[in-house]
Amino acid sequence: MVIQMKWTRIDVKTSSRTQLIEITDRISEEVKKSGIQDGVCHVYVQHTTAGLTINENADPDVVRDILTGLTRLVPATGDYRHAEGNSDAHIKASLMGFSLNVPLIDGRLALGTWQGIYFCEFDGSRIRHVLVGITGE
Repeated sequence: MVIQMKWTRIDVKTSSRTQLIEITDRISEEVKKSGIQDGVCHVYVQHTTAGLTINENADPDVVRDILTGLTRLVPATGDYRHAEGNSDAHIKASLMGFSLNVPLIDGRLALGTWQGIYFCEFDGSRIRHVLVGITGE
């Protein structure tokens, strides 16, 4: 058995301050290009005000509800001291997390029927970077 590791970077262009963008297809394309059949796909965001999540990709209201819920939990303004004025973005990103691992089986992401991988923007709009690492054989 030969273990391989392939890392690539995908850029995600966001268009608003808070936004969830499904990136499943882009990550699946990287898996396909790697040629790895069985292993793990690692996804990592290189920013402190953006995150990642896996959630339902069938009903767009789920994305809306997630963003609305996070805004209710962590409002844009509050008793924050961070000078840049984006403390809420740092907190929301920490709640979502900065990395994901998805099993690869037969050359495909082993996501559930309704699951998609989302890039979570909390301080946009801008171009963000996501690293995709694929380990396996």
